[in-house]
Amino acid sequence: MIPKFDEAGNLSPGIHWAGWREFEKRFGVNDRRRQLLKGLQRALADLRAAGCRAVYIDGSFVTAKEMPNDFDACWSVEGVDPDLLAPVLLDFSNGRAAQKAEFGGELFPAELIEGASGKPFLDFFQLDRRTGKPKGIVGLRLKRVVKRK
Repeated sequence: MIPKFDEAGNLSPGIHWAGWREFEKRFGVNDRRRQLLKGLQRALADLRAAGCRAVYIDGSFVTAKEMPNDFDACWSVEGVDPDLLAPVLLDFSNGRAAQKAEFGGELFPAELIEGASGKPFLDFFQLDRRTGKPKGIVGLRLKRVVKRK
């Protein structure tokens, strides 16, 4: 269950696991957010097709901010077949312009080290960049896609 926002507009520290319906209901509260959800859903489909099992959502999208510019996410590399991964998900050039154009947000491998902090993105996402204090993110489990021959 996704908790209420704290006084800073963040989720309480930790990974808050949710199903897609709960996530969509909680964060798809206006047209802008619903537009971003559509892009995120396309990204999740691409990740799921490559074998990804978990994605973590961060950024202003999972805060009390009414009109977020985008979403930030990281995805677990465990079980991912790199040959099946959409190339745009590994394109970090030009400020991740291709990802933003394709999905409306940015997605990083969770185990990849974020340059400025030296922490894996999964850990980096759980810190408020303004205060340095712990904050929460939302985890989504992706169901495995069985490919038929």
